[in-house]
Parts: sequence; C-alpha cells; structure tokens
Amino acid sequence: MRLTLHTDYALRVLIHVAITDGKLITVVSDLSQKSYLDTVRGRGGGIRLRRPPRDINIGQVVRATEDKLDVIGCLGRSGYCPIERVCVLRVVLHDAMQAFLAVLDGYTLADLIKPQKALSSLLLLDQLAARAQ
Repeated sequence: MRLTLHTDYALRVLIHVAITDGKLITVVSDLSQKSYLDTVRGRGGGIRLRRPPRDINIGQVVRATEDKLDVIGCLGRSGYCPIERVCVLRVVLHDAMQAFLAVLDGYTLADLIKPQKALSSLLLLDQLAARAQ
C-alpha cells in the first residue's frame, strides 16, 4: 500500500492540530500574511501560491516561519552571559546556522518541485480514488 502526498499532508496537519489542545493553528494564515499564499474563503475556496515558485526563496520561508533559529538557547539571549566573550561554541554554532541558511537561500520552491510530474501523479492518484468511491 502507498499513500499519496495529499493523504500524507492531511495526516500531518491533523497530527499538528491534535497536539495543540484546541489552539488555533495559523500556518496558512501566516503564509498568507507573509505574501506566500492567497486564500479564498467559502464553497470552492482554498489556497494557491501568490507568487511563482521561482520567486519563493526557501531560506526566506524558513526565516519567516521559525520563531527562533538558535541552535542553543544562549544564541538568542539578550541578557548577560558571563562567558559570552570567550564562548567559542556560541560563535561556531552561530556560524553553522548562517551556513545552513545560506544553503537554503540557494533554493527556491521551483527547485523543490522539479519532479513535478511525479509529485502531480501522486496527488492525482488520490483524486482518482476519491472519484471512484
């Protein structure tokens, strides 16, 4: 048995919502507010990209959706740290995070969907199964 991407995403969304104890999940709303998605309400509504995939930088999406990009807690701390001036680990981990983001900056959504036919066929399989029922 093989699940389609549609089902995979549906299950991940349900899991994410279920573990928040009734709190509202705002991922789509956040992406809409940050100009990545358009949302259409009501019957026949849904979501769609606001910009072409080539104009959506993955590094920027990560920065826009993550609250903290600190590898360790003290990287984002604005308070006093007694060893801050000599903490080599802090410097190394900061540099590592910058390198991580730099790699992501080299990719767009268009890069992530290059196997578009394969991805589309996975989603279409789910639509065909729904029509057959």
